[in-house]
Amino acid sequence: YGGQTPLKLAVPLEKAGAPILGTSPDAIDRAEDRERFDALLEMLDLKRPAGAVARSEAEAEEVAAKIGYPVLVRPSYVLGGRAMQIVQDVDSLRDYMRFAVRASPEHPVLIDRFLNDAVEVDVDAISDGQRVVVAGIMEHIEEAGVHSGDSACSLPPYSLSEGVVNEIIESTRKLALELGVKGLMNVQYAVKDESIYVIEVNPRASRTVPFVSKAIGVQLAKLGALVMAGQTLEELGFTEEVTPPHFSVKEAVLPFLKFPGVDTLLSPEMKSTGEVMGIDSDFGRAFAKAQIQAGNSLPKSGSVLVSLRRDQQEAAVEAIRQFVETGFRVIATHGTADTLEKEGIEVVRVNKAFQDGPNTVECIESGEVDMVINTVDADPQAISDSFSMRRAALQRGIPYCTTLSAARASSGAIRALAQESIGVRALQEIHAKD
Repeated sequence: YGGQTPLKLAVPLEKAGAPILGTSPDAIDRAEDRERFDALLEMLDLKRPAGAVARSEAEAEEVAAKIGYPVLVRPSYVLGGRAMQIVQDVDSLRDYMRFAVRASPEHPVLIDRFLNDAVEVDVDAISDGQRVVVAGIMEHIEEAGVHSGDSACSLPPYSLSEGVVNEIIESTRKLALELGVKGLMNVQYAVKDESIYVIEVNPRASRTVPFVSKAIGVQLAKLGALVMAGQTLEELGFTEEVTPPHFSVKEAVLPFLKFPGVDTLLSPEMKSTGEVMGIDSDFGRAFAKAQIQAGNSLPKSGSVLVSLRRDQQEAAVEAIRQFVETGFRVIATHGTADTLEKEGIEVVRVNKAFQDGPNTVECIESGEVDMVINTVDADPQAISDSFSMRRAALQRGIPYCTTLSAARASSGAIRALAQESIGVRALQEIHAKD
């Protein structure tokens, strides 16, 4: 019904003679086995990021060289993105293969072309084998490369075009019908330049089902179980997609404060220990509510400290401009400050954390900073140099963003809060009126 362990048990249980309700073990294997899944996507004319399976270090190097760096590498036998990494070059790949995993015919490594700056999308659907209903399309706020369990997301999508949404619905229907899914199914997509790529299909209930159920006011777990037991969606009265007129934002709860020395950067490996949700008629206010519940309340005024990786500085200008228009003072490290000043944004300059003061850590510890926006590339030295800044913000309870997409969502949320304060309505009242 749900979870990776039941999927792995389905085929051996069937071989042992146990009756399996819902989706057949063979359909589960088609979705889980890399070669069979690739053949399925080719038959349905659906795209996926270029990639292959490697069973040795030599095979891994050959695959990565063919598809091009950066690549996403992961063992085929773990949960929660454990030991999953974005690898930038052949030396890093060799280190990964030698020390992070044991590659063998029994434990192959999956290597995929990493799609830079792609939007990730989670889809929960339910099928009775004849009809498919897409229950929820969740647009991730953090870009692809952050584990889906750690990324905030919005239902309905807050920036995807109608054409992309319709194509996602149609692709999900094709996958469910071809696999013969009976019950719940989760699909993860990446959207880059209006092109849609299938990342993975899980013919089971996902961790997002409780969130989607509350967002649309439908008991998906109950419906999924009844469909597995033989009822049709028509008999259950759930035959059409539900698009609520409000936004629901899920945010991950991250336990970084409880672990001294742990960095707050998000990665393909899952770190969250729970999740919360915010609901409002406006995406910005819904996002702000989710941040409050996750312990990352957004300020309405003050100073924002900005230190961005070079390739994201220009892309961040409009988000930083929104902070200025809302009344914020901008403090920035020198490289970021150069870009912002060229765009007419007034900036107070500060040194990086590892440099002599006045530096970012001293600004944070002195109480001058009300929010931190920090993005960093995969270079270990760059991560190490900026670690103390992120840790200082965490320890002082200052809200922070470590991805450009989260910074954009935060600036929009703060602007929405400036225009109208947030309120409270009962969940039952929302669904009753909708």
